[in-house]
Parts: sequence; C-alpha cells; structure tokens
Amino acid sequence: MRISTRHLPMVALLFVAAAGASPQASAPAAAPAASAAQSETTFKREELDQMMAPVALYPDSLLAQVMMATTYPGDVADAVKWMKAHPDAKGDDAVRQVANQPWDPSVQSLVAFPQVLDLLGKDPAWVQKMGDAFLAQPEAVMDSVQRLRRQAQAAGNLKSNEQQKVTTEPAAPAAAGGTTTVVQPAAQTIVIEPANPQVVYVPSYNSTTVYGGWPYPSYPPYYYPPSPYYYPGGAFVAGMAWGAGIAITASLWGNFNWGHSDIDINVDRYNNINSNRQINRSDNTWRHNSANRDGVPYRDRASREQYGRQLDGAGQRDNFRGHDPARAADRDRARQSMSQRGFETPATSNREARDRAGQASQQMNRQQAGGRDMAGTGAQRNAQARDGARQQYSGNRSGQSNSAFAGAGNPGQSRASSNRGHGSYSASQRSGSRSAGRQMSRPARSGGGRSGGRRR
Repeated sequence: MRISTRHLPMVALLFVAAAGASPQASAPAAAPAASAAQSETTFKREELDQMMAPVALYPDSLLAQVMMATTYPGDVADAVKWMKAHPDAKGDDAVRQVANQPWDPSVQSLVAFPQVLDLLGKDPAWVQKMGDAFLAQPEAVMDSVQRLRRQAQAAGNLKSNEQQKVTTEPAAPAAAGGTTTVVQPAAQTIVIEPANPQVVYVPSYNSTTVYGGWPYPSYPPYYYPPSPYYYPGGAFVAGMAWGAGIAITASLWGNFNWGHSDIDINVDRYNNINSNRQINRSDNTWRHNSANRDGVPYRDRASREQYGRQLDGAGQRDNFRGHDPARAADRDRARQSMSQRGFETPATSNREARDRAGQASQQMNRQQAGGRDMAGTGAQRNAQARDGARQQYSGNRSGQSNSAFAGAGNPGQSRASSNRGHGSYSASQRSGSRSAGRQMSRPARSGGGRSGGRRR
C-alpha cells in the first residue's frame, strides 16, 4: 500500500541519455510530469485533515472499521438504505440480520452502529474520498488522525471519561522505504478505546470547534450535525455529545496497527460474527477486496493498476473474503436447478441486482405504455364506430324524410305534379268508356281436355 518514488529521477536521466540530450536541458520537463503524477495520487496534508476531522476522535476499533468500509462506497450506500429501513436495529444482532447481504464484512459490521451510518449517509462523496485516501496513502491518513487528536487534546476536548479511555504510547519508528508524503514522526501515539470493552459509545462533535484554532482557513473541516434521533437534546460534554451505548461482543474485529500503518484483524471475533465467511488464523491483516468495489472507479493510477487486475496471492485473499470453492460449487448447482425449473436465480452482486431492477422497471413501463396504446386504439375504434352509426342513422332518416315530404318546400311544383296526376286519371277514364261495349275474344284452349277442368 506504499508508493515508492525513489527511482523516478534515475528513470528520467536514463531516458534523457538515450535520447542524446543533456540532463540539465530536460530536467524542467521531467519535473512537471512527476509533479502531475504526485498530484493525481496524493491528497495534501490540509485536505486529509479536512476530510478526517468528523471521525478522527472515534475509538480506534470503530475508526478502523470505518476506514475499511469507506473503500467500498457502493456497499456503504446500500447499508445506509438498510439502516433507514431498520432505524432501531443495532449491535451484533443487526450484523447477523445482514449476513446474507453481498456487502464486504467491514460494511456489514457498521450496521451495529446506526449513528455512524447516519453520518456516512450525509455525504457519499466524502465517504469515497476517505476510502481513496486510505487506499493510496494509509500512512498519511493515520498521521492525520494522530495530528487531529493532538489538536483536540491540546484544546482540552479529548480526555478519558465514562464513555472512553484515552491513553498515549511512544510512537513507533517510521517504516523504511520511500513514500509519496514525507511526514515528521510524532512524539507519541494517542489511543482511544471504549471505557467498557463490551459497550461502545459513538461520539458526535462539532469539528469546527473541537480542535481549537483551525490551521487551514482555506480548507475548513467537514462538519455534519448529528441526527436528533440518535443524539436527543445534543448535550455536549467537553465538546462532545454521546448517544446511547451499544453492547457488542464481536462486531468490532479490526484495529489500527499504528506502527505499521495497517489494520490488524481479530480472527476469533471475525469468525464469530461472520459465520458464513470464515477466515484462517493467518489472515490477520486487512486487505482491500476489489470485487466488492462494485465498479466504483479508483481515484489514482496506482490503485487502478493494483486493484484493477488479479495479483499474486489472490487465493489467500479469497480465503479472507470467505470464498470457499465447495460452497461456490453448491451455489452454482442451486442456481442451475432453479434456472431449469423456471425460477429466476439470485443476483450475485449489487450491480447485477440493480441492473435487474432497472430492467424490470423498464419492462413494466413498456407494458404500461403498450396497455395505454391499446386502450387508446380501442377507444378510437369505438369512437369511429359510433360516428359511423350516427352518420348512417342520419342518412336513413334523411332519405325517409325526402320521400315522405318531397316538394313540401315548393308549392308550385306540388300543384303541377297534382295536375298531371289528375290529367292522367281523366284520360284513362275516357279510354275505358269507349271500350266498354266491345266484346273481348280469347283464344280457344288447345287439346281436348276434360270439360270442367280448372282454368289457369
């Protein structure tokens, strides 16, 4: 997790010599390139203090869980949603409730502390920045925490009480090797522990005042007011507010190793709470699991190169993550059986679950749109049929009206028609009178049929 820059100048000199140019002429061009690479991979001291201010005074074990979890910002967002749906869930019992969630165990552990998830849910961008900083600069992040604790202690706002125990110990010597950030070693390390190992109190404090005078006016500390639901009344004692204590036995299984700038794992506690993700006793140092990153991009190039491809020792990391080949084979067989029976197989990741939900929503929208189109077409056809029936009915009535009252609107035409009718009738009467005395002759029937036969 350390990034060495000791060999960058030598590489630049070799490149210049191969090109046939003088090192002095090319040095100005090499310096901006190195500076650009460093600006991409590191946060400045003031930026680190700014982002770490809201959580630097957490107990060491809780802060270690937070830092591990922030490297999986997508899982943290899902855990925040779960917490809002279960606001009263807390402690080891809450962690067991999410045992089947596809989140990293460090994220699952945080549901024991709804106050913490409430804080992390206020600014997802801040969560991702902390995780990116911890992956790229673990030493600098841990130095920032110690620097902030010394400030709070000097301001009189960090001391032991019934909720916490604050102690100091000699600082470990700096590890050998170059790093991207040069920090002077501290004279002492401040350790914060729960006063009762079985009960954890999550402090809430105003980061703009608890550290005394802030040394970076251009980078004021982040501050998110506490939720009244978890801190009713907001009573501050020595600059801090304390909610209800949370009884735990195994939810906190990580802790800072200040001398080596990493996190140690309590394997017994981890296996006790993560019954379906057992790890070996030798897997007692935390390693980032890129599979739980859910496609969230890494900020710096070194992290992209390190976690964007498979590295040596992946099998050991799989054991730490709880990946067991036998269980994986059982899951595959179960999925195949469900698929053969026509059941939809469970999603294997958060991304797949979200994609399925999006596809289902789109399909439902298309079905609803199709139903509206069919309903509209049917209504249009019904309207056209009604219009046609009305037109036909009107045409029939119009035809009947014309035949019954023809000429009603033209009296002259009516009288002319009537006179023609009378004239035709008179002529037929006269013709009938002339032929009244004539005898009509009929042709005789042929054939000698029986007399008395019927006339046809």
